Amino acid sequence: LPLPLPLPLLLLAVAPLSTLGGVPALTARVARAPMRRLARARGGRVGVLRGSSTPESAKGAVHTGDFSREFHEELEQLFLWRRDVRRFRKDPVDPKDFQTVLNHACIAPSVGNSQPWRYVVIEDQKIKDAVTENFEKANLEALSDYEGERKRTYAKLKLSGLKEAPIHLAVFCEEDTPIGHGLGRRTMPEALEYSVAASIQQLWLSARSLGIGVGWVSIFDIEDLKASLDVPDDWKFIAYLCVGYPEEKHTDSELIRHGWQDRLDRSKMIFKR
Repeated sequence: LPLPLPLPLLLLAVAPLSTLGGVPALTARVARAPMRRLARARGGRVGVLRGSSTPESAKGAVHTGDFSREFHEELEQLFLWRRDVRRFRKDPVDPKDFQTVLNHACIAPSVGNSQPWRYVVIEDQKIKDAVTENFEKANLEALSDYEGERKRTYAKLKLSGLKEAPIHLAVFCEEDTPIGHGLGRRTMPEALEYSVAASIQQLWLSARSLGIGVGWVSIFDIEDLKASLDVPDDWKFIAYLCVGYPEEKHTDSELIRHGWQDRLDRSKMIFKR
């Protein structure tokens, strides 16, 4: 099994060439075998997928680092067309494209070059079902926080693609990582989590450029979710991503289309001192 993924992409276990929503398990899988036993068997740490530190997509490329205005205009379109997708087709994602997206996520910037992101690809349908059940319960509880018209609007929103998306991807931050030797974290330890968010945004844009949609789900009982995924205690949950080809394309978000929240005037968000 070739492993071109860079060192920073730590996952729970090397997987055989089974399929994951049609995607060969090129990286790793969450199986029912308890991962803490795996960690103890490997000297108390979760196994590292040892690949090249340079993504395959970047090898052999010759670039001066200068970008044209035309490229910048295309980049702006990518920003505009990146959406939080909740409606997915069920056909499988191209495995090479999926691996490219993961590679791009792992060349994101991070505080002290700590590379604290930990991506977990969920294969096991029982785990996917448990995650979906977790979401549905938490979503009902969230609905009870609203009243009147706001509650009715919330009830109509589709807030996940968990049942349709062919790929489930959980994202964690390893808070106790020794990588980076603590640089930049003494007074701002949360910079590790911000680094993971930057990696997710990079994954999101890479996926969208390949026609792949990503949806970020955050409505969970987090402790139950971590128990379902059986990850190390020092991994802090950051995001649960649904990945697949979108059913439809929009430049406006679901929440704007359904009257939940409009974009703010940018003048309200940019200040000078």
